[in-house]
Amino acid sequence: MKTDIQPLGYRPQTPTPLDLEVFSVADLRHRAKEELRFTHRYEFHTVVCVTQGTCTQMVDFKSIACAPGSLLVARAGQAHNYGPHEDWDGWNLLFRPEFALPVSTTTHDRKLALDFERLPEHMALGDTDLRMAMALFEQMREDTLMDAPQDDVHSLLRHQLHTLLTRLRILQGKRHPQAPLVSPAAQRFQRFQQLVEQRFAQWHQVVDYADQLGYTEKSLARAVAAAAGTTAKAFIAARINLEAKRLLVHTDQPIATLAEKLGFDEATNFSKFFKREVGCTPAEFRKGQQV
Repeated sequence: MKTDIQPLGYRPQTPTPLDLEVFSVADLRHRAKEELRFTHRYEFHTVVCVTQGTCTQMVDFKSIACAPGSLLVARAGQAHNYGPHEDWDGWNLLFRPEFALPVSTTTHDRKLALDFERLPEHMALGDTDLRMAMALFEQMREDTLMDAPQDDVHSLLRHQLHTLLTRLRILQGKRHPQAPLVSPAAQRFQRFQQLVEQRFAQWHQVVDYADQLGYTEKSLARAVAAAAGTTAKAFIAARINLEAKRLLVHTDQPIATLAEKLGFDEATNFSKFFKREVGCTPAEFRKGQQV
């Protein structure tokens, strides 16, 4: 029985153990073979850039149609599948979450890590931006093989990653302007989002988060609405359901066991909650996802 989602750890294939790896999809297809068809839950951040051909990839049960210029961002903890198509190519960029943090730890410099979290799961790059991204991927690939002290290579790759993510942030900001991260409301939402990630399986009520964070429920509600366009209650429910979907599809655990793991006293309460939010029972969802 599969009792948990099998994580895919960071296993770089480079001669030296760097915290960033970049390679083509063709290389991955040759290296991973049949394993490439499986859904994996990553312990690292992944950026996939499609450069030729078309495919349909899955990120946490969202089907994403990709063409040349499609750029996908899969964060650590998300479930990703490259899809069944093989007549496409592109670049893969893998890096440990902590590698996105600059060497300096000032408030201004930490903006990079926060911006990565705000990037969408899918971006469509135009010809100019695609060429820029491809050039950066190719340069990073060459530099991972550089014969130089590892600390120097790490520093170089860190700056190149900074360049890539900053360009993507600027591009996304032009298309979808967002409120500054330094605003009090944005900071409240960030703290709430982080706490939900830590406690969603134990705390299901907004008041628990508001009390822990020292906010009123109204101020928290305004912050979540401004940042995410939804209610705090719906945000918590969405995170619970995402984990429920992951466990239903990628493990064989009984629904009663999953209910307990997700903080429900009774399996029937979990089933009612899931059906209200998703539109079907946990058993129906599991059956519908089987191939």
